[in-house]
Amino acid sequence: MSADTHARGGATVAVLPSLDAWEAGLVVNLRRWCSGPEGQKQVWGDYARTFGDPLGRREMRAFETLMTTVIEYAHRPLVRHGVNCTCVGSDESVFLHLVRTASEGHLADAALIATLLAGPAQAENIALLAGQVGQGARQIAPQKTYGHITRRDTNVVRLH
Repeated sequence: MSADTHARGGATVAVLPSLDAWEAGLVVNLRRWCSGPEGQKQVWGDYARTFGDPLGRREMRAFETLMTTVIEYAHRPLVRHGVNCTCVGSDESVFLHLVRTASEGHLADAALIATLLAGPAQAENIALLAGQVGQGARQIAPQKTYGHITRRDTNVVRLH
């Protein structure tokens, strides 16, 4: 894997403050989950606080299954920015677009988007999981404050 391959997936295409709260939260949870056991514990906590048990466990399993499926069948490693970075990379943006599209009920389109990240044999499964994850993410956002993300005027974008 060359440095150029990693740069492609990490190219900044947006900033977290320009996203809806649930979208920014989803990107942050993607980063946390991929960062390892401590980050995964934080994600589990978000789901547990929002949904309680057993619904929280079911919703978290959907998120976990989506992540492991995308990562296992990815064309290349999923590139992401640091947990506290306000930039949104291109891979993160594709993931967000996949989840948004699927959770709005456009599963055929979501399956096509899924092929940008993973193989086509998994696209339909990924789209279905993304739909469930998107519904959950929309419910987590009002409950959770992401301290480093503040919505700013959409006409002003600060990259770094």
